[in-house]
Amino acid sequence: MPAHRHVVPSRADKGHIKLTEGELRSWGEELGRSTTPPLVITLTGELGTGKTTLAQAICRGYGVQDEVTSPTYALIHEYKAPRSAVFHIDLYRLDSPEQLTNLGWDEIISSRSLVLVEWPERAGSRLPDDHLPIDLDYVPDDPARRILLAG
Repeated sequence: MPAHRHVVPSRADKGHIKLTEGELRSWGEELGRSTTPPLVITLTGELGTGKTTLAQAICRGYGVQDEVTSPTYALIHEYKAPRSAVFHIDLYRLDSPEQLTNLGWDEIISSRSLVLVEWPERAGSRLPDDHLPIDLDYVPDDPARRILLAG
């Protein structure tokens, strides 16, 4: 896979910005519109920081028409878009990277698709080196905003 130029939000200081949910959605849609497959985007953050919200926005910008929901229990949701398939993967319930084999991980990662991975740390060394990492975190004393670290 070719290396991808990381999309850093305007007003960001070293890839770090505080966003409201609406701003996070807008940024995600812009990222989705500018994305060219194949690309693996990893979404890291504690429960409730907005990983699925961001995945939904990226999918909307990428052209997914279906409702995008959390794959926490199904582990993988596949969507159709004009440019390629989109795989939304949630690894929260995995105990080890070895369990990825049963999910068809290698086939998905090597497909010419957009792949969004929540809880990517559970993939260990099986995560491709050239993925686009995005981290979300809470803003202390401001429950309406999230910190976004891209790149």
